[in-house]
Amino acid sequence: MSTVTIYSEEELVLLLKQQSREAFDYLYRQYAGVLYGVVNKVVYDEQTAQDVLQEVFIKIWNNIERYDALKGRLYTWMINIARNAAIDKLRSKGEIMKGKIQTGEEIVNNIGKNLKTEQSTDTIGLREMVAGLKPEYQNIVNLAYFKGYTLDEIAKTLDIPLGTVKTRMRHAIKILREHFNR
Repeated sequence: MSTVTIYSEEELVLLLKQQSREAFDYLYRQYAGVLYGVVNKVVYDEQTAQDVLQEVFIKIWNNIERYDALKGRLYTWMINIARNAAIDKLRSKGEIMKGKIQTGEEIVNNIGKNLKTEQSTDTIGLREMVAGLKPEYQNIVNLAYFKGYTLDEIAKTLDIPLGTVKTRMRHAIKILREHFNR
């Protein structure tokens, strides 16, 4: 009979900073599904999303020393790495619009994948927290974090000033952070 080790966030970070392979394996088992969901919301191609997920874990491993618990939770830090890596992949391929606009057969093929992603993010209550925001905040968070839009693209899409987008994003993140840290 094997025992399963469970780490607190502080223990996990400490072990990762000590380059513990066991802690990294634990991190992967605990977070790969959710991080894949974040990546897959931006990068619809399954193979590319899997490649980006691998890059995300390499970035986490190589940059764990940069993680600062005073600035936020480990989970939030990893979500940002995943989201940014997915957006970078789209931009490097010159496919930012392809990732945003799907038609016909692509939508049908992605329905199953999107359900899995929603289930992964719903297990932590992220969708519910975003749904609790005011509509103007919801739109910006959904476009930025689930669709991969930049703040400038959000401003153009919603036809509102960039400053307004930035202000709303700051407020939304503050509200989500407060809710998530309860």
